[in-house]
Parts: sequence; C-alpha cells; structure tokens
Amino acid sequence: MSPPQIGRRSLCAMLALSAGPAFAQTSDEKFAAWLRGVRAEAIRAGIDSGTADAALSSIEQIPKVLELAHNQPEFKMTFEQYLDIVVSAERVANGRRMLAENRALVDRFSAPAGIPASIVVALWGIESNYGTRLGDFEVVPALATLAFNGFRASFFRGQLLAALKILYQGHVSLHEMKGSWAGAMGQCQFIPTTFLAYATDGDGDGRYDIWKSKADVFASTVNYLHHAGWRAGVSWGEAIDPSAGARQGERIVRPSGAGGPAYRTTANFRAILRWNQSDFFALAVGLLSDRIST
Repeated sequence: MSPPQIGRRSLCAMLALSAGPAFAQTSDEKFAAWLRGVRAEAIRAGIDSGTADAALSSIEQIPKVLELAHNQPEFKMTFEQYLDIVVSAERVANGRRMLAENRALVDRFSAPAGIPASIVVALWGIESNYGTRLGDFEVVPALATLAFNGFRASFFRGQLLAALKILYQGHVSLHEMKGSWAGAMGQCQFIPTTFLAYATDGDGDGRYDIWKSKADVFASTVNYLHHAGWRAGVSWGEAIDPSAGARQGERIVRPSGAGGPAYRTTANFRAILRWNQSDFFALAVGLLSDRIST
C-alpha cells in the first residue's frame, strides 16, 4: 500500500510568479537571512528554485502561531472534559450519518486492509470534524515561524522542507496548503513528513489531495494505519471493571488515574497511538468508533 510515484512537477506550473527579487525586503533581516538558508537547503534536497522562491519569497511571521504553540489547552484537560468535547453527542450523531453516506467509499480502502470503516470515520471526525475544519493557517509561513523562533526548531525546519517538497511534487498549490498552527494538513491532519510517507491517491488523478478529495483522505488514513501495524479482526480495546487485570499482549489504560474508568487495549490501540501519542486521543478514537458503529 505504498503511495505510487508521480512525476515531479514544479510549483511554477501552478503559480504565476511575479517579477522581482528572490526575497522581498523585510524588517527582520535575521528572518530573511534564515529563509535564505532554508532556500539553499531545499535546493540541495532537490527542490527547484522556482518552487522555493514562490513559497519563501514573501513570507512573514505569524504571531498567532507562537501564541497557540505556547498555550495548548488540551493538555490541561481532564479525560472527562476531553471526551465531552472530542466525542460529543453531536459528533457521534454526525459520525453515524457520515459513515452511512460514505460507507462504500471508505470500504473500498478499509475492507482489504481489515480496518473497520468506523475507525477511519472516527479519525476523520476527530481530526477535522468530518472535513469541515482543516485549519486556517498557510502551512509554509506557520512552519517557518515555529522553526525560526526556536519552537522545536529542528523538527519544524524538517516539516518546512517536507512542505516545500509537497509543493514541488504538485499535490497542492501554495495558498491552498492550509492547516493547523503546527502544520497539520487537510482532512486527516497529516504533518508534511507524514504526508510524504503515507498520503496516497484514492481517486486516481495522480495527486494526493487530502484537502478536497475524500477518496484520498480515506485511502491515506487506511495506508497509515496499515503501516502502523493494524491487525485485522482485532478490536482496539474495551472498557473493563477497574479491578480487572491485563491479559498477555494487552495494556490497561486508566486515563483518570486510580478509581477512574479503565480500558483493556490491544495492538490496534498501539497502532492508533502511532497516529497521535496520546492515550486520551487513542481512547477517543476507539470510543467514537464504537458509538458511531452502533
């Protein structure tokens, strides 16, 4: 299920580049110099100068990105508060409707991999509210802002270079490449390196369009879970009596600590954790999947 190779296409074919210097004047000369370094690194990595210049020449830092990076309220929530938001009654109801409407398309990709359609739809629901919330930030300047300001600088510089490669390959245009403040993109919220590793073409048009093509979204989600080690015929886990113990190969998760709810989880829970290394998140995916499939 590895993504097929497509021909390299320059972003120049997708954008009308205006005449002018490679980099516009900026009040922050340190940022401009840093961007020149990113451009040089991108070209050394095989990205053409037209793509690099189009993407980097007019970048400005985004203060809101740094504000959000340093204030992530989801990490301050209790499990019960998190579940009320992420697995709300409205999301369950919408998930049941979206599963019914898209069953044939999801099954086209999920059934051969032995992945329940409800798991694919649950991930879709949690990541982008079934494709309705993709993020409003242009990914290239958001990533540049994070990397330049030293917020996990090496990681986000790598994501920026990966984003430039996605543009170079022609999967999306510069201003349509939108996502979260941290560069999570499209309806399945892949960061750029995850996109390059697991995004795939579900509708046969030669592009991996996780922004607009549901076929590409579902195919890419299934491809990720397949490579994360999803085991056909095995559930993600189940709620258990808090006094119960784990069986061989399983793990008991107690998201609220001793005295709270307990869940016996399997290898497929670990596959979901490969997507997002948070027990809260993985439990929410499993529980939403269970509720929308009933």
